[in-house]
Amino acid sequence: MSRTEAGAPHDPRGAGRFNEERAAYTVASAQPNLEAGVEAIREVVRTLKPVPGVYRMLDARGDVLYVGKARSLKARVANYTQIAGLTNRLQRMVSQCRAMEIVTTNSEAEALLLEAQFIKRFRPPFNVLLRDDKSFPFILLRADHAFPRIHKHRGARRAKGNYYGPFASAGSVNTTLNALQKLFLLRSCTDSFFNNRDRPCLLYQIKRCSAPCVGRISETDYDALVSQAKDFLAGKSGAVQADLEKQMAAAAEALDFETAAILRDRLRAATFIQGSQAINASGLGDADVFALAAKGGHIGVQAFFIRGGQNWGHRAFFPSHTKDVDEEQVLADVMLQFYEEVPPPPTVLVDRELPERELIEAALGELAGRKVQVSIPQRGDRRKLLAQASRNAVEALERRLAETGTKAKIHRELAEFLELGDVPQRIEVYDNSHIQGAKAVGAMVVASPEGFEKSQYRKFNIKTAQTNDDFAMMREVMERRFSRAMEEDPDREKAGVWPDLVLVDGGKGQLSSVMEVLGELGIEDLPVIGIAKGPHHGREGREVFHFPDGREKTLPTNSPVLFYAQNLRDEVHRYVIGAHRAKRSKAITASPLDEIPGIGPARKRALLLHFGTASKVRAAALEDLKRAPGVSAKVAQQVYDFYHAGG
Repeated sequence: MSRTEAGAPHDPRGAGRFNEERAAYTVASAQPNLEAGVEAIREVVRTLKPVPGVYRMLDARGDVLYVGKARSLKARVANYTQIAGLTNRLQRMVSQCRAMEIVTTNSEAEALLLEAQFIKRFRPPFNVLLRDDKSFPFILLRADHAFPRIHKHRGARRAKGNYYGPFASAGSVNTTLNALQKLFLLRSCTDSFFNNRDRPCLLYQIKRCSAPCVGRISETDYDALVSQAKDFLAGKSGAVQADLEKQMAAAAEALDFETAAILRDRLRAATFIQGSQAINASGLGDADVFALAAKGGHIGVQAFFIRGGQNWGHRAFFPSHTKDVDEEQVLADVMLQFYEEVPPPPTVLVDRELPERELIEAALGELAGRKVQVSIPQRGDRRKLLAQASRNAVEALERRLAETGTKAKIHRELAEFLELGDVPQRIEVYDNSHIQGAKAVGAMVVASPEGFEKSQYRKFNIKTAQTNDDFAMMREVMERRFSRAMEEDPDREKAGVWPDLVLVDGGKGQLSSVMEVLGELGIEDLPVIGIAKGPHHGREGREVFHFPDGREKTLPTNSPVLFYAQNLRDEVHRYVIGAHRAKRSKAITASPLDEIPGIGPARKRALLLHFGTASKVRAAALEDLKRAPGVSAKVAQQVYDFYHAGG
């Protein structure tokens, strides 16, 4: 059977283009069962049409197992019922499938884009995943001010202006931005800072700004600098340099040595930007370069970002869930997920032929709004650039494997030291922060053998334990965390819900609080360890590990396992203190009137303007409240009743 979902999937490139249906098939058992999975898929196939679209396979809990696209949904989904032709990986997937969700599209290119979007959103276990939760920085030259600002930008590109990027890291964009400020003397300050200046700031003194805020440069001359900056960032650096050299020569000839010196410094900044390009990409324009390396079942993808013939950095990606997937398909999946966040350039160079290359070009062209060419260079500078990317991919993967080997060894040694049955794949670390019990916050950070899983971090606003009682706060955090785990996955079959190890920042008291809560919930087999500072408050690195049975253990001060445990504890400290400070900052700007139901910002403002302070609002008589501008008799009664409910 099938039914239309209440809402279409989120589509930032054109709402309403897709039609979504959920085809559900109910089975008695939620356990993996190949026959039940095939039957569920057959039920869906009966309702499908030979049209392009995207399908999502769901398990018995409704979690997404796999996202795929198809030119003909009916033909593609029907293939999953032919068990003999499926790999072991696909058979495992089919055995867990209990329902499907279908989205039809206008073309196969649209389906390819939507597939990448859904993979990024749902992160299914049977899809290749681009494991990278960091956004890419851009340089933004704004166009919403008479004197445009240049600055670093992350996130959605909503502001009006020209975006240049992506840069591989914050370091690379900061270095380039500093040099651009020296080269073009454009302001980087916010509009409010700009509007309130009455004399130049330090950036003007160190020759990194032309001080338009106090009239040290005319709007016409500033526009000329902006135009030069746009040309330089668009790849016309040679013309900009030639113009600067001409101006410098003219200034020297006119004996204006001060101006000539300024122009000389600007030329040096231009030379610095070009000299910092370790990769020769002249003449390439805007392009991205992707090369893949594989070793020991692991895959690394190296990407170079070339804009305006300049190297704006490179980054290595290490996708997951790549077992039994062709390397060409892995590279294609990585590229499509990468371009969900970053606009594609006109040229994309790859080191191997991609499956459905023409379809990928069409999809990327639709994203970019112009033609995008994906090619394998065979000779010349482009081939040399690709060879350099391939070498970097191999080296990055080898470094990754070496690091992974070290981490794996540390995790094994940690498991042995803490007497765990197996190497922990998910470690949860807990701490809380408060000031005399006020603005209390608890926090959980998550670590895996691959590092910190920041998307899994959680904070807990303490609700009941408002006194200065660390133990009560920890009890509340644990009760909320594991009550929810019991509701979501009581049989502990779902990945990412239950930890393999719980580390608590604290000693015997905190550990006892945690064990008490787990005992009340009937959880008796979860490894829990307390980490407390040593007799000298950790200055000697002699942390004490407390076990639930009362035993205490320590590690040598030079132990890698100790360093790792300290790193886990420091990370939860950083996260919980940040959450606590944010809560305190929010409380500073809060008003007692916020607690009155039905009082919005406008009425709150009217009351404060009329009475002056929240305490005077509280003390006001009902008739006085009614006389406040913009406050009706009903609202006045609400405010009065809120403060005088007892009398």
